[in-house]
Amino acid sequence: MDYKAFFTEVADWIIQANHMATNHGMDSDVFWKWVMDSTAAICEKYGNNQLVLNQMVMLFYWLEGFYAESVRGKGS
Repeated sequence: MDYKAFFTEVADWIIQANHMATNHGMDSDVFWKWVMDSTAAICEKYGNNQLVLNQMVMLFYWLEGFYAESVRGKGS
């Protein structure tokens, strides 16, 4: 597996996630559909390698946690 290519793609994905969140909002179906579709595509691209799966799951939880914090902040 080309780890350098994968982690470059992860960095690009994070930038794209920021753009999607800015353009559509983290509370939108469009954003979360993009997250699910794009993470699945990356996992499949790298043959569902365990490192890739773990990294993408971690990024999903990172976004989910960030979203939960923002929702809690709005409720204050």
